Amino acid sequence: MNKDSKIYVAGNTGLVGSSLIRILKQNGYENIISSPSKHWDLRNQERVNEFFRVNKPEYVFLAAAKVGGVKANNDNPADFIRDNLQIQTNVIDAAYRHGVTKLLFLGSSCIYPKFASLPISEDQLLTGPLEPTNDAYAIAKIAGIKMCQAYKKQYGFDAISVMPTNLYGPNDNFNLETSHVLPALIRRFHEAKESGTDFVECWGSGSPMREFLYVDDLASACLHLMKCYSSSDIINVGTGSDITIKELTEKISNLVGYSGKILWDTNKPDGTPRKVLNVDKIKELGWQPKVGLLEGINRTYEWYKKYVVI
Repeated sequence: MNKDSKIYVAGNTGLVGSSLIRILKQNGYENIISSPSKHWDLRNQERVNEFFRVNKPEYVFLAAAKVGGVKANNDNPADFIRDNLQIQTNVIDAAYRHGVTKLLFLGSSCIYPKFASLPISEDQLLTGPLEPTNDAYAIAKIAGIKMCQAYKKQYGFDAISVMPTNLYGPNDNFNLETSHVLPALIRRFHEAKESGTDFVECWGSGSPMREFLYVDDLASACLHLMKCYSSSDIINVGTGSDITIKELTEKISNLVGYSGKILWDTNKPDGTPRKVLNVDKIKELGWQPKVGLLEGINRTYEWYKKYVVI
C-alpha cells in the first residue's frame, strides 16, 4: 500500500473508522475516501455498488458496523444481525467485483465461545456455544469472516479478518442505552459528580474480567496488518491482559473525581465471566500496543469533556 494509494475507510464516523483515518494521515496516507451513512447507506446493495464504481478504491478498511453494549445487543438482536450481515456482504462483494487490491474486515472478540480456554487463541473459533446476550452480532461477524475466507479461496481475493478486543477512545459512543461499558462508566461518573449524586449503580457483580484496547492502537495494528499480512486465518488484536469490571469502575471513578458510593445490581447480567485474547500471533509480526489503560481512559475522558459534555 503506497502513500498515494486510494484508501476507503468504511464507517469513518465511528470509533474505529475515525481512528483509522487519524492514524493513516499521521503515517502520510492522504488519498482517503469515506462514505457518510447519510449519503451512502451500506445496507443498500445498489448504493454500495455505485459507491465503488464511482470512487474505485484500491484498499478497503471495513470498520462499518452496528455496534452496542450488552443492553443494546440483548434488546435488539434482529437489528444487529440484519444490519451487520447487509453491510459486510455488500462491501466485501463490491470490493471484489470492483477490483479492490486488498480488504481488511474488522470482526470482534465476541465471535469466540463463551467458555473458551484463556487466553483465547484464534483456533478456538466455532469450538463452543456463544455468549447468548450478543450471539446475533457474533454470528454476523462470523459470517463476515467466512465470507472473506470463501472469496479468497474461490476468487483469490486478498481479504483478511482482524479480531479486536474491547475498544475505547476518542469518538466513542457515550449513549447510556447503546454504549459499551467503559464509555458508559465515564459518562455516569462524570454526571454523578456534576450533579452531586450520592451513589452510582452499576450492572452485575463487577466480577467479570475484560481486556481493553485503546482505539488508536487498533488502528496502528490494522495499518501494520494491511501492509504485512495476507493469510485467510483470523488474527487477534489486543493487549493480552485484563481487569475486573469492578477494578475498572474504581479507576474511572477516581480519575473522574467522583467521591460517592458504587452499588452493584446483581439482578443484571454479567455476560461472559472472563475474556482475554492470545495476541502472540500479531506480536510475532512486530506489533505492540503503546497506550496503557490509565493513559487511554484519561485521553478518552478529556475528549468526552471537550466534545460531548453540554
